[in-house]
Parts: sequence; structure tokens; C-alpha cells
Amino acid sequence: MLLEKIKKYKQSFIPVVITGVLLSIVQLKVDNPMIILERFINRGGWIEIALLSLYAGFLFFKMKDVNKTSYWRKFSWAVFSIVFFIQLVLGLFGFEKFLMSGKLHFPIPAMIAAGAVYRFEFSFMPILFLSTVLLSGPAWCSQLCYFGAWDNIAALGKTKNTILKNKNLIKHSFLFLVIFTAIILRIFNLPLIYIIVFASIVGITGVAIIVFISPKNKKMIHCISYCPIGTLIMYFKQISPFRMHIDNSCTNCMRCTGYCKYDALSKNDIQKRKPALSCTYCGDCLVSCKTDSIKYKFLNLSSEASRNLYLIISISLHAIFLGLARI
Repeated sequence: MLLEKIKKYKQSFIPVVITGVLLSIVQLKVDNPMIILERFINRGGWIEIALLSLYAGFLFFKMKDVNKTSYWRKFSWAVFSIVFFIQLVLGLFGFEKFLMSGKLHFPIPAMIAAGAVYRFEFSFMPILFLSTVLLSGPAWCSQLCYFGAWDNIAALGKTKNTILKNKNLIKHSFLFLVIFTAIILRIFNLPLIYIIVFASIVGITGVAIIVFISPKNKKMIHCISYCPIGTLIMYFKQISPFRMHIDNSCTNCMRCTGYCKYDALSKNDIQKRKPALSCTYCGDCLVSCKTDSIKYKFLNLSSEASRNLYLIISISLHAIFLGLARI
């Protein structure tokens, strides 16, 4: 009995260790405390690290069950975004301990790309972004983006099987517009007010899409048709060894199309046995497949081992982000 319990829970200790070790390095090496509890209680950072590590193990244990993956992914993603924005609001109201550096910037995903282009430098956020994509593929768009969590909530409900028209044209146009505008702002060295107006328009447009368009379509329209970072991830995720594929046991029942919020499982995609580029490896569709045809792939590992590895990495990153992601 004891051996069975150890076998059942042993993999859950891996994200516990990963989260604990990486956050401990931050706690020990960074002079200005990055762990928020350390800023209020001496050695409180270690308590927070322990809690976040256990949280990572708990999430892995829950999400390992295909039937529970969707619920716990969405729940944990919402928690992450709520914590992020609560800290931001508290920082705006003068509680500077809730800010990472005390310097505010627009918490809009598009600004990760626009900011790097405008400054002509490879700063912290682009490095963090690319490192995350290398480790976990497109998990940024299914568990790590503080904006995407709200689009996910807005799209709750039975997904419509209609395919979004001109999706690729729209998303690439938005990406081009954001990059082009950042270049113009840089070249002409326009006043700060122009940058503020530009960032505000991008942010307000994104919020409007989440509020009015995603609920209507029951798909994450902001993430798959508007967000420039989502567009970049479609291509950058190829640097990660993780893949999703559909094997030949698929019966073309199309049941999985009703579970995908990222418009990645159209009839054409299923017949080609490959999810569309907009797939974020979220795994929500797995529960719908009665033939177990949709699988994770990582090098030569089995599909089960590949999925477990993906969960370990993405959940560990999620827990670490929860502890460190602040403006």
C-alpha cells in the first residue's frame, strides 16, 4: 500500500523541487528581495517559496489526470492573473513594496515586442519570454500570460465549430502595425505622450476584444487573432522540442473541435493529423478524444512521458511566475 502511494505521488515531487530550487537561488542571490513576503517579514521569503513549491506539486498531481487538466489549468491561470493585477493596483496606490522595481510600465503583452524594438535592446522581458518558449513551447499563451487568463474566462462555454475567417491576415497585420509604430516612435524620437497614447490604444483595443468579441465566439479571439506575442509564439515555439500531433487512430469524429479555444482543431487540421500553429499545447482537447489519438511528443519519449514532462516544466514555470511576476 505504501509503495503504491509513493509511486502515485513521486512525480509530483519533481515540480516541488524545481520550483523550490529556482526560487531559492533568487532568494539567495538577489540583494533587493524579489520574493514578496521577504519584503514584509524577515526570512518570510522562505515560507513563500515552500508554499509555492507545494502548490506546484499539487497542481501537477491534479493536472496529470486528463479529466481534470482543463479545470485546474484555467483555475491556476486565473489565480496568477488576479495576483499579478492586485499587486499592480496596490503599487499604483503607493504601496511600492508590491512593485518589482518601483518603475511602472504598461502591463500589455504587445509591449514586450514593441518595447524591445523601440529601445533597440534585448532587455529582461524579451529574454524571459524566449527562455520560457524554449523550455515550454507555447505555455506562455495557456498558463503564463496575465492578460490571456481573462480572454480564457471570456471565452468560457461551448466552443463554436466555425472557423475564424482571415485569422492569419488579421494577426500578422496587428504584429506589423505594432512593430512599425515602435520603429517610427524610435526613429523620430517622439515625446513620451505619443508612446503613452500608442500603448493605451493597444491595451484598450485588446480589452475591448476580450469583453465583446471573445464571449460571442466562445474562442480566445484576443490571443489568437490580435495579440502580437501570440503571433510570435506560433513561430518561436518551434525552437522547443515539444510537439502535439494526431496519430492515425483518429476516426475524424470532430469531437475535439468543441474543446479548443485556440481555433487549432478545424476539420482540415484533423484530417492533416496536425493541430494548427495556434495550438498552445494546453491539453484541454485530450479528454474529448475517445481513441486517445491526440498526443504530446518530446524527442523519443512516450506520449505519456512527454505529457508529464511538459506538465512538470509548464507548472514549475507557472509557480515561479506567480512568485516573481510583478511590474
